[in-house]
Amino acid sequence: MASPQVYDLKGLNCPLPVLRARKRLSGMVQGEQIWLETTDPLAVIDIPAFCTEHGHKLVSAEPIAEGHRFLVERG
Repeated sequence: MASPQVYDLKGLNCPLPVLRARKRLSGMVQGEQIWLETTDPLAVIDIPAFCTEHGHKLVSAEPIAEGHRFLVERG
């Protein structure tokens, strides 16, 4: 399997990271993974809630220098 792409959502504030992630994930196949990188402090709440609501799997969440990154698997 190919390494997951990185989707740079840095600099965007709520609700844009979730809205853009939803659009990007809708074009992916089930089981495909993508890294979402954000600087929005609310993303640590919004991204996991989005995954739960829409049937995606939050594989990993980790802090990075500028914010956070989330590995999401398309549900």
